[in-house]
Amino acid sequence: MTVRGPLAVAVADFRERVRRPAYAVVLAAAVGLGYLAVPEVDSRWVIVNAGDHRGVYNSAYVGMVTALAGALWLTVAGFYVVRGSVVRDERTGVGQVLAATPLRSSGYLFGKFLSNLMVLGSMAGVLAATGLVMQLARGEDRAVDPVALLMPFGLLAVPVLAVAAATAVLFDSVRPLRGGFGNIVWFFGAMVGVIVGQGPDAPLGGLGVQWVARSLRASLAAAQVEPVDGEFSLGLMYLEHPLRTFEWSGPDVDFGFVAQRLLLVLVAAGIALLPVLWFGRFDPARTRRRPEPTAGPPQPAPAGMPLPGMPLPGMPLPGMPLPGMPGAVAVGVPGTRRIGTVPSWLASHRGSARGPRLRAVDGFGRLVGGEVRVLRRSGSRWWWLGAGLLGAAGAVAPIAAVPAVILPLAWIWPVLLWSRLGTQRHEYGVDALLGAYPGARRRMLAEWGAGLAIAGLTGLVPMLRMLLAQDVAGLAAWGAGLVFVPSLALVCGVLSRTHRLFQASYLPLWYAVLNGIAALDFMGAVRVDGRQTGPAPLAVGALALALLAIAFLTTTLRHSRR
Repeated sequence: MTVRGPLAVAVADFRERVRRPAYAVVLAAAVGLGYLAVPEVDSRWVIVNAGDHRGVYNSAYVGMVTALAGALWLTVAGFYVVRGSVVRDERTGVGQVLAATPLRSSGYLFGKFLSNLMVLGSMAGVLAATGLVMQLARGEDRAVDPVALLMPFGLLAVPVLAVAAATAVLFDSVRPLRGGFGNIVWFFGAMVGVIVGQGPDAPLGGLGVQWVARSLRASLAAAQVEPVDGEFSLGLMYLEHPLRTFEWSGPDVDFGFVAQRLLLVLVAAGIALLPVLWFGRFDPARTRRRPEPTAGPPQPAPAGMPLPGMPLPGMPLPGMPLPGMPGAVAVGVPGTRRIGTVPSWLASHRGSARGPRLRAVDGFGRLVGGEVRVLRRSGSRWWWLGAGLLGAAGAVAPIAAVPAVILPLAWIWPVLLWSRLGTQRHEYGVDALLGAYPGARRRMLAEWGAGLAIAGLTGLVPMLRMLLAQDVAGLAAWGAGLVFVPSLALVCGVLSRTHRLFQASYLPLWYAVLNGIAALDFMGAVRVDGRQTGPAPLAVGALALALLAIAFLTTTLRHSRR
């Protein structure tokens, strides 16, 4: 196998991805991340805190903080951007074409790994360019040192991004982890990895935090500056006062650390190639399931029944006029027993729109009921069992734990169901068919109502407990969260047409609320002495309505161009 095989796969896949609108959104997010990493000189929001000190904004310090921000945030969120390429090749038939080529499974998987790394690397590159702009804009030190600026990206960000790129290939090759369940597993696994990666015993240097911290402490000691607490912390933090500054020219090159980072990249490549042990390379001969045993020899078809491949009696062939429908012709594949099939997604809506003979309210209620059936079918029996257990726990838990623990757990459970809002028509290939129907906004409102029903059902027990306890503030926050979550899910689904955007957005938001970040509390879970400290419910409700308006506007613009 030559190197051109995986490189060709990587380059072709990368070119296909950069043409998508989502790629531009990701690059814009990288610019915003660079802005947060290098805030105003007197800002209280920081990402790196070295004992209540920070370095002067020179190339070394700006490169370090932006690289650490990329290693921390792009690793978690970038996974959702790059995953799904193997599944897409299988769905579109590209994989079957590749199965007929001399390209081996190892070459294909390594090419996907390179493609994922190229996408994440381009995000890191935009982040580095943003860091350069922020250094010049902040004006503390405008002397640009390209080596000092870019070296942290090569040693801190790229090796960790390689692990995310490899894990995306691994998850795409394991059938239970291909969908939303894999996205949830990655989020919590990445959170554990981020915590472990900042520790002194992190394998292969982890995120590189300790390497940077040792250099910062040495510079503080050389400048005879006494840090307030001596702790080095990484993450988005709000401080009581701005950080004090000191000169820092960057860490010394440690060849042992460099060797560890190279080894981490090799480990990531090994993770990407691990599915060679079971990956069938889309070859039907290797992935075809065994036929189920039959009770006896095949029986002949009854007299008069057409065999498979033969048209049904009286059924119009494709291209023939349909009786009773002037100007309409049949569509389908000649020689088949069916003219077409109706997806299960569309079948769930039967009876939801019965024409002008029904009243508008009754017709909309049927439409909402159809959307609820769609979401209900997405949950297995085990999902409903888990929802029931959460409800039972909420019924017996202390009242103080209901808004702080039970409600967040109840509203993380339906994340996979909510992520389907606004995406199913596109995923099932019926978007063009339903686009001809004039009630696009009505359908979307019914989807939002179904998400609202799921939120109300899973959060019913916490709401009843707060009602019995006469917790008026908690009920108001519950109502605001009830409206906010399906609105966020719907706008993410409508904008991206994929379930991953909502999962990548909602999971960190929920995790922040669970960890007591009051500024992001949308459900009233963060309390001090029983008093809510988060945004007002009216503000959360207004934001929910704004998100819903964006979804409506996007749908209207798309429908008007048909």
